[in-house]
Amino acid sequence: MSSKRIWSARRNQLLLATCAAATCLLFGCAQSNSPRQVTAPSQVPEEVMLAAKPASSAANSPIQTVLYSDPEDLDSAVAIDLQRSSVVEEATRLEEALVPGNVASVESAEASQPAIGVEEFVQRAIAAHPELIAARHRISAERARIPQARALPDPQFNNTFWPIQDQALQTAGGRVGNQMSLTQGVPWHKKRETKAAIAARQAHIAEAEYERMERAIVAGTKQAYYEVWYAVQAIQVLEETQGLVEDLREIADASYRTGGRQQDALRARIEADRLEDQQLRLRQQLETAQADLATFIQSPASEIPPVTAELHLEDLSGHLDEWILAAENCNPELKGLAWEVERDRQAERLACLQKYPDLQFGVNWSLISDDYNVLSPVADGHDNINFSVGTTLPIWRSKIQAGIREANHRRASTSQRLEAKRDSLEGRLRSLLSQVHRIEDQRQLYRQRIIPRTEETLQLVIADYQGSRTDFSSVIEVYRELLVFETQLAEFDASLAKTFAQLEQTAGCPLP
Repeated sequence: MSSKRIWSARRNQLLLATCAAATCLLFGCAQSNSPRQVTAPSQVPEEVMLAAKPASSAANSPIQTVLYSDPEDLDSAVAIDLQRSSVVEEATRLEEALVPGNVASVESAEASQPAIGVEEFVQRAIAAHPELIAARHRISAERARIPQARALPDPQFNNTFWPIQDQALQTAGGRVGNQMSLTQGVPWHKKRETKAAIAARQAHIAEAEYERMERAIVAGTKQAYYEVWYAVQAIQVLEETQGLVEDLREIADASYRTGGRQQDALRARIEADRLEDQQLRLRQQLETAQADLATFIQSPASEIPPVTAELHLEDLSGHLDEWILAAENCNPELKGLAWEVERDRQAERLACLQKYPDLQFGVNWSLISDDYNVLSPVADGHDNINFSVGTTLPIWRSKIQAGIREANHRRASTSQRLEAKRDSLEGRLRSLLSQVHRIEDQRQLYRQRIIPRTEETLQLVIADYQGSRTDFSSVIEVYRELLVFETQLAEFDASLAKTFAQLEQTAGCPLP
């Protein structure tokens, strides 16, 4: 049967139920199996009719307090109020359901927004998150430093001239009018390679930092996704429970009509109100979770597509040794610290190379003039060209040794940080695995034993209540326990999925 035919049948049922209830309210309904007869509106005392008719300021109030001197009047008023309340609620549901725009908007929204899984949300977050984009630029910037570190220093060009001729430098070949020199510094040949190696290690550190941020954003996206999933599942549990609450209310009303207590009927309505209040709070929680998820994927919260109903929680916990091995190979923080150790080793090598001198090569050219201001009688005006070679003098050994000690201490410090991070990750993995095992045990306990037994208990308690062998409080107590257990099961599923996300974030990758 198509959705339109189902909707048409449901609409006809609602119309028939509404008309029947309205007829019953207006002309009276006799209960053959009840010791009481519901008084028609024309036979009800005026004060009872006024009490049964809702005031404009309290039209939505389910309970009205009125003092009656006759118990029969009270029974009639309550019966009329119960029937009127049912008519109003049925009419309200019918009015909301018959609005064509509601059905069309829901169907169009579901058609235009198909449910997607957590991995697609993760891909959107990785592609659009500004922190990851900034980290990619930092990696490119660090890589651009490698050719800079390998390159020679810029050459130097000097130009010396004498604008006043009688004060210019005089040689045997004539007067020096202009001198130009070009010099190039050449560091010791291993220094440049070492500086380039340090820059390359720094680029690897930036890549490891990018991986760390990526894993953090992936874990954050998954946790926000699972929060949305839990809120949706909890709301679905409450919506499915509404039918049970309606059944309890009908049972309480039937019991009241056959001589039961009015308190049971009122408590059944209070439970319906409590259920609606829980739905409102869960919808607020859903909006908050959707806002958090929208922050990760850089999308408006109103455009968040629905999440899939299944989480596919297989046995992915693994053993501690497997997760430790995965962390050794994949954890970005361990990678970053390992590259820091390599960088500090290269820095220590560079500090040792400072005891070797740097060279400097140059070429000089002098413009010689033999015009009338020349003092030498043998001036020929031939220009001079010469070459120069220089070197630095690393004679301050105390400074060089201090630089070596500094680099050595930095390397030792980074090595200890690496070992401390390994121990911290092992403890973190052990704690998360313990949490996974605990949640899995609780899930199995709730799914296989607690919830089925609570459902059976509720059926038995309802049967006992219908047979006047127990009170309505016992029914409500078991019903509430079942609602809590079903909601708790959804929370266990979400918690297990979030713990798996934390495990993957801590290890740096999932198990193969």
